[in-house]
Amino acid sequence: MAETNLANGRKLTFGERIKKFFKDTKAELKKVTWPTKEQLIHNTGVIIVFILIITAILSVLDFAFGRMFFALSSILSA
Repeated sequence: MAETNLANGRKLTFGERIKKFFKDTKAELKKVTWPTKEQLIHNTGVIIVFILIITAILSVLDFAFGRMFFALSSILSA
């Protein structure tokens, strides 16, 4: 149904479908509410802080599990 021309019921050719796709994409992009420069800078800062926090947490966990594995392997091999 999406591939038919509603005026006469015929199927759209490949070229017509491509043209329709880009036309529809352009129409949808016009509906987008783009952030202001200030919003973009603020959101980017929030994301960077979040990434740094997650990186710190994962680094601590990696270090702790590495030490725990080393301690367990040295106990089991002794």
